[in-house]
Amino acid sequence: MGLKKFKPKTSSLRFTIISDFAEITKSKPEKSLLRPLKKSGGRNMYGRITSRHRGGGHKRMYRIIDFKRIRLDETAEVLSIEYDPNRSSRIALIQYSDKTKAYILAPLELKVGEQIVSTNGDAEIKAGNCMPLSRIPLGSAVHNIEMKPGKGGQIARSAGTSAQVMAKEGDYAFIRMPSSEVRKIQINCRATIGQIGNVEHESRSIGKAGRMRWLGRRGQSRGVVMNPVDHPHGGGEGKAAQGNPHPVTPWGKPTKGYKTRKKKKYSNQYIVRSRKRGKK
Repeated sequence: MGLKKFKPKTSSLRFTIISDFAEITKSKPEKSLLRPLKKSGGRNMYGRITSRHRGGGHKRMYRIIDFKRIRLDETAEVLSIEYDPNRSSRIALIQYSDKTKAYILAPLELKVGEQIVSTNGDAEIKAGNCMPLSRIPLGSAVHNIEMKPGKGGQIARSAGTSAQVMAKEGDYAFIRMPSSEVRKIQINCRATIGQIGNVEHESRSIGKAGRMRWLGRRGQSRGVVMNPVDHPHGGGEGKAAQGNPHPVTPWGKPTKGYKTRKKKKYSNQYIVRSRKRGKK
C-alpha cells in the first residue's frame, strides 16, 4: 500500500500521484454481489439539472457492502482485498462456513486468510471483528459505527478514517469522530475494530482534468470570470475580485464556507464537544 509517481514525460504525468494498488489481491469482483448502477448526470426525476458539473465518467457496477454484519457468532474467512470504484476505501470479500460470500469495508491490518467474526458478546479485539460499543475497550480505534442499533454502520467509512472510544457512561459511549467532535452514541450500537485502509488516499494528486472526467466530474467556471448577467461575482474591468463581501451562488444563496446546519438541530443533545472547541 503506497503511492505511485511518474516520470514527467508529459505535462499531466508531471504532477500525477496515484495509489499503487499493492494491497489489491483480486482484480475481478464477485458477480453475485454486483448490481447495476445508473447515473443521473445531476438530473432529478423531471430531467432538470439540480447538481451541476456532473456527467460522463466510467461505467460502474455497485458492490453490495454488508454494513450491518448481522450474521452473529459465525466465523468468516477473508478471501481477498478488492478495489471499489464507488468509495475511497478498499473492500474485503469474506466467506462464511456455508460458502455464503459478502463484502465488508477493509481495515488497514486485515490480511487474506484471516478469520473474523461479528458478535454481540465478547470477541478478540482485532481488525475486522464487529461487536457492540459496550464490549469494546476504551481507547480502541473503530469504524463503520451505527447511529441506531441494527441500522448498519454510518460513521467513519471513508479511506483512512477511524473513531476512538473515549468513555462510557450509562446507556451511551463517548466517541471521538474523525473531525475531533466528541459525540454520544447508544452503547448497544455496533462498530468494527480498526482503522479503514488506503490511508494515502488524501495524498493523491489527480494530475489532469481528464482523470476528473473519468470520475464523472465535469469542469466548472468561476463566477468572477463571468458576466454580471450570469453570476453575482461577474463583471468589472480587467481582472477583478468578486467584490461581494459575502460570496454567493449564481442564484444569490450564501456559499464558500457558509454554515447550513440548523442551530437547533435535534441531535445537538448528543454532541459533547463540537469541532469548534468549546462550542456545542
